[in-house]
Amino acid sequence: MRLHEKVKIKTPHEIELIKASGDILCACHDLVAQHIRPGISTLELDKLAEEFIRSKGAIPSCLGYGGFPATCCISINEEVVHGIPSAKRIVKEGDIVSVDCCVTYKGWVSDSARTHIVGEVPEQVRKLIDVTKECLYLGIAQAKPGNFIRDIGLAVQHHAEKNGFGVVRAMVGHGIGRNMHEPPQVPNYDTGFKGPQLKAGMVLAIEPMINLGTYKIAPLDDGWTYVTTDGKPSAHFEHTVAVTDGEAKVLTDGAT
Repeated sequence: MRLHEKVKIKTPHEIELIKASGDILCACHDLVAQHIRPGISTLELDKLAEEFIRSKGAIPSCLGYGGFPATCCISINEEVVHGIPSAKRIVKEGDIVSVDCCVTYKGWVSDSARTHIVGEVPEQVRKLIDVTKECLYLGIAQAKPGNFIRDIGLAVQHHAEKNGFGVVRAMVGHGIGRNMHEPPQVPNYDTGFKGPQLKAGMVLAIEPMINLGTYKIAPLDDGWTYVTTDGKPSAHFEHTVAVTDGEAKVLTDGAT
């Protein structure tokens, strides 16, 4: 009950401000996607993102957050999340590249992630990416009044595991608004607890991280990057969404 009371309900005007932040973030993702190719470094991609965000009068929210040194988390292949951009990390043919980024605009934060295919990849890896994106939208479909946080995770887990993939448990989605991370947590699997009941005005970052093999992940020595423990690829898709009286409204897809 205490957790439920902490969940912040946003006004329609506040949701529009988050949407304005999300529009910048969507355009940033589109720009980065145009430059993901063999031979480019993840640091070059990160600098493109930072310059674009600042050019729009916005702030790259991840930069400096908890000491994180970059604008985007850029994770390749078996890297699940929080990969640190580096001049030494070069994108190669056959990679899959996940870009997770946040924008603060006029005091409101948006958060989204996409996984990109570079050239040709095995069919099972392509399926992983397709299913992860499907998981995101199945989760979003559950973000409606009267449902519970648990319903989102159930939808994601069922679809991922039906297709033979592992659902990351150590990282979850979250509420978002004035801060990057707000209550409630939004797991992508069934925790056995209903969690808060969803109400119009809640804003959530729903972000399935789905692995080709085991759901288990482990941190690298850099203190940020998490990788799959079996070394198999992972995919990550995320949107910031607002719960409404009807269907959830996606705030980071650039739609009008």
